[in-house]
Amino acid sequence: MPGSDTPRSTTMSGPGVPFRFRDRSEAGRRLATRLAHLGDEKPVVLALPRGGVAVAVEVARALHAPLDLVLVRKIGAPFQPELAVGAVADGGRVETVINPDVADFVPESWIGEEKVRQLREIERRRAVYVGDRPRVPVAGRTAILVDDGIATGATMLAALRSVRRARPRRTVLAVPVAPLDVLSELRVEADEIVCLQAPNPFDAIGAFYEDFHQLDDAEVVHLLDEASRMRPTAAPSSNDRAP
Repeated sequence: MPGSDTPRSTTMSGPGVPFRFRDRSEAGRRLATRLAHLGDEKPVVLALPRGGVAVAVEVARALHAPLDLVLVRKIGAPFQPELAVGAVADGGRVETVINPDVADFVPESWIGEEKVRQLREIERRRAVYVGDRPRVPVAGRTAILVDDGIATGATMLAALRSVRRARPRRTVLAVPVAPLDVLSELRVEADEIVCLQAPNPFDAIGAFYEDFHQLDDAEVVHLLDEASRMRPTAAPSSNDRAP
């Protein structure tokens, strides 16, 4: 449950023909214009790697805000890896989300094994992306969670719940594109939602980008280094770190 008394709200572009972003950077710049009202709150921008980092760095730049990560991984179905059985996030305590509509068709033992594999990948990414990099304080601040899009919502749900443990003043979910029904479900988890378009029917996230290449580790590290140069931040206490 959101941690502030601020009414939850959802902001989206009006109905119209779905459009394509040139790339994640353009999507981030467009998204930043819809988040400008948060600049005075001195927010922290939290990206879901990998693709979300390229969007989030533009948001952080426009809002003059620090950028950090939410380390979360999808648990894909064995018969279709892009279909989310659930997701797992590790912010000091593991947060697991399961999609019952898919999980009913997947052996429980497989879900457990895949969860362990994804937690290992989270630790690998923590070492590569974070390392000795100072984390950004979240407690008492407006936390803007950014990804390049939402499909089933499992990873964003796990991310929101994980960030909530860090005691932000409030949470804002910000994405370029997502299904309307999924946004409705996530609305109970975030204090505010900003989405540029929520077409119905919804296609794959990549269909809304001209360039949707998979970012590699080197690109993510480069973007995080760029964000660090834009706005250095001091290290918080261990209880206030982003997941």
